Amino acid sequence: MPDTFTCITCQVMFKTPELQREHYKQDWHRYNLKRKVASIPPVTLEEFEQRVKEHREQSQNVSRDESQYCKYCSKLFNTKNAFDNHLNSKKHKLSEERYVEKKEEEGESGHSDTDSFVKVEPSANVSKDPSKFVIVSADDSGDEDIETDSEIEELDSDEWEECRIKGSDSLIKPRDCLFCGHHSKNIVKNLKHMSEAHSFFIPDVEYCINIKELLLYLGEKISQGYMCIWCNDTGRTFYSMEAVRGHMIDKGHCKMLHEGLALAEYADYYDY
Repeated sequence: MPDTFTCITCQVMFKTPELQREHYKQDWHRYNLKRKVASIPPVTLEEFEQRVKEHREQSQNVSRDESQYCKYCSKLFNTKNAFDNHLNSKKHKLSEERYVEKKEEEGESGHSDTDSFVKVEPSANVSKDPSKFVIVSADDSGDEDIETDSEIEELDSDEWEECRIKGSDSLIKPRDCLFCGHHSKNIVKNLKHMSEAHSFFIPDVEYCINIKELLLYLGEKISQGYMCIWCNDTGRTFYSMEAVRGHMIDKGHCKMLHEGLALAEYADYYDY
């Protein structure tokens, strides 16, 4: 039997690791990850495409005088509802924090809430990136089913509103220890702490092209997905950051799984 590659979150299989890696980048996968964090079952690709279609049909009936653009996330929103949902999202708050930190490093300071967006005239030709997800076979294309982040963030927004609210406060940041409450002055000191206190190291660090983003992603898995970074999807289900941290410390799982199928998950952070 030939090797197969799977995504447990979306419950699908792939014939090649390339298709699996491509799937991890797609909106359907990100949508199901949000549902998983909120303890909501995943949807199939057909269900996801139907929800996107229904949302578009509803949006066409909404009167729009102007669009709004978030400069922190570089995203255009066609409706006020989509923009308001985006402002409350974890992704926006994290992008805003990064933007402010960058400005502070450059010697700039001060910002207001209204700085996060600008109003622009609506355009009938807003470009959208086509979905490239392919299930099992590369012969089938999803080019005609396209979606934007603003559409996805509106879909079932009420289902994870509670999850959103808790998210930004508990997010583990690159200068925070993944396994305890220790906070370091910089990433280098944080890595040193995690090495000395928890025997943690980044696999193949010489090939890691973005340590900060990798730490941020690992932090999201632990603090938002309550997932052990060694067990990944195959491990126990936890319902708090404290519980999954306790598991990793007790079981000696303060290490990053970076072999087999897990290699595809972290492909964007490495360049071999």
